[in-house]
Amino acid sequence: MEKEQVITLIDAFKDFKEEKNIDRPVMMGVLKDVFLTQIAKTYGSSDNFDVIVNVDKGTCEIYQNFDIVETVENPNAEMTLEQVKEDSGDDDYEIGDQYSKKLSLQSFGRRGILNIRQNLQGRIMDIEKANLYKKYQGKVGQLFTGAIYQTWSKEVLILDEDGNELHLPKNEQIPGEHFKKNDTVRAIIKSVELHNNTTPYITLSRITDDFLEKLFEQEVPEIADGLVMIKKVVRVPGERSKVAVESYDERVDPVGTCIGVRGGRILGIVRELRNENIDVLQWTSNPQLLITRALAPARISTIDLGSSPEDKVKVYMMPDEVRKGIGRGGCNIQLAGMLLGREIEVWREIPKEEEQEDDVALEEFTNEIDEWVIERLKSIGCDTAKDVLGIDAADIAKRADLEDETVAEVIAILKAEFED
Repeated sequence: MEKEQVITLIDAFKDFKEEKNIDRPVMMGVLKDVFLTQIAKTYGSSDNFDVIVNVDKGTCEIYQNFDIVETVENPNAEMTLEQVKEDSGDDDYEIGDQYSKKLSLQSFGRRGILNIRQNLQGRIMDIEKANLYKKYQGKVGQLFTGAIYQTWSKEVLILDEDGNELHLPKNEQIPGEHFKKNDTVRAIIKSVELHNNTTPYITLSRITDDFLEKLFEQEVPEIADGLVMIKKVVRVPGERSKVAVESYDERVDPVGTCIGVRGGRILGIVRELRNENIDVLQWTSNPQLLITRALAPARISTIDLGSSPEDKVKVYMMPDEVRKGIGRGGCNIQLAGMLLGREIEVWREIPKEEEQEDDVALEEFTNEIDEWVIERLKSIGCDTAKDVLGIDAADIAKRADLEDETVAEVIAILKAEFED
């Protein structure tokens, strides 16, 4: 029975080592510590015990060391000569010698053996969690590719090659994308967290700027080799992104290198991002030139950077260029501002031939438009009806802090004035 129990425990240790990929020396160290802990519980102290673990054979031997004395005061640490002779059959010992007695696993009792097994399992699980945390903590910011194991409404579960779970929450997915089981997905490792000693929670993301940067590094060898550098990436996931690149080698065209022949390189990234529009532009430290490149193909008339870095940048365009500059839902102008690191406003430049045309001050519409709305419009530089009509509705709503419905009503009133 004892031999069977020993084999059962040792086999269990081997199984844990093989399944959890734990180094054998570490596992045996844990085994020794677990036995010493149980010894302390059973005998009150483990000071006079030796636990010998054979790493090669996967065996464990336990010895209790006794001081040979004339009178025993501590039965767990002392024995008389008669007791030693009776136990070992050897009469070569003398008073003052030390006698080591090999303990069987049965000496711990059935409950003790169960405790050893449970404690060992708990310790090895802790090691597994620590190893998993350390493994992925060192990979935060790196690209991960895996197959989807399960999909739910709030997240997607992905397994790595060792069967560890990685999570792609809904709010870290590109808007509108859907996954099926066994789909291959690429994402960036965003974070690794431990909550209440549970298994590390590994979060993936497909909406970060770093994810797009890593995709470029993977698709464009010149970036990985250092010939082309990504200076900045900004995104509105699922809509549009801008990637500013440069090269210190004049012979290398950084933009063309990233796009590839006939767009071959960037098309793969666009497909990965569910047809997100990607603008690649050459980086420059000149803010006016950077704005011009970021808002292309819209043509800019003038740029007012203001008197300090905290001022909003005002970009003036001809009326037929405003829509292109702002982009759908204000996305293009928003990304240009993110790239520059300052808020950008688009202003309509009135052509000379239109300057003489009749215009109407907003105060003339107080019977139809609330005064507080007019004040909001004037606060963003719109003093006349044509000032308002020259700016995109979404941009007005954002800059004047008005509801979309309110802006739509104002525009309809102003347009009606000129139609009459």
